[in-house]
Amino acid sequence: MARSLDGLVLAPVADQEPGQVGTRTRFAYHERDGEIWAEYAGGDVVRGHLVGTREGDRLDFRYVQLKRDGTTSSGHCASAVVELPDGRVRLEETWEWESQPGAGTSVVEQVTGHAH
Repeated sequence: MARSLDGLVLAPVADQEPGQVGTRTRFAYHERDGEIWAEYAGGDVVRGHLVGTREGDRLDFRYVQLKRDGTTSSGHCASAVVELPDGRVRLEETWEWESQPGAGTSVVEQVTGHAH
């Protein structure tokens, strides 16, 4: 099993559709006893939260976010936790909006002090 996500900051490696999470978004993860949660913000997202569970290297969570235009949205995501050769963590995500049409995949990777 890849190491704990607790205290890690992750960021998308590519921009999603306009008005959604993008490379300027930062996710601050927490993990304890199989529970995961995170706060996120940046780009078009003013404030976002996710909460869910971890079983082995699989995450299952729901997310809600407030965008700069004042709208809110929510969805569900399943992620695989992968440890990269350099020791950083990557999440390979499959997500689906629940509050609006749309689904897709994305990748977020751990941000280190010297990577921006």
